[in-house]
Amino acid sequence: MITAEISVVPIGTHSTSVSKFIAEAEKILKNFPDVKNKLTAMGTELECKDTNELFEVLKEMHLAPFNMEAQRVYTVIKIDDRHDKEASMEEKIESVLQKV
Repeated sequence: MITAEISVVPIGTHSTSVSKFIAEAEKILKNFPDVKNKLTAMGTELECKDTNELFEVLKEMHLAPFNMEAQRVYTVIKIDDRHDKEASMEEKIESVLQKV
């Protein structure tokens, strides 16, 4: 299972509000029903089984603000690709909470 987090920040939008740009990036996920996702206050968590699909989602989410005439986009991506065993986003959180 591959987990990732993406944070897309449009720059050059003439406003400090970016929610409409983030919403546009989130709409991309409707085209990828096999990619589990969770919107958070600071980004979007993703989970899938296919690396190629993950990178396609990340690319499309990154490009979404440009389709709305953003002049610049700053994107931060973190990826956890573990091959020794499968662990979902929830299982990773539960493992930490058991140790707290």
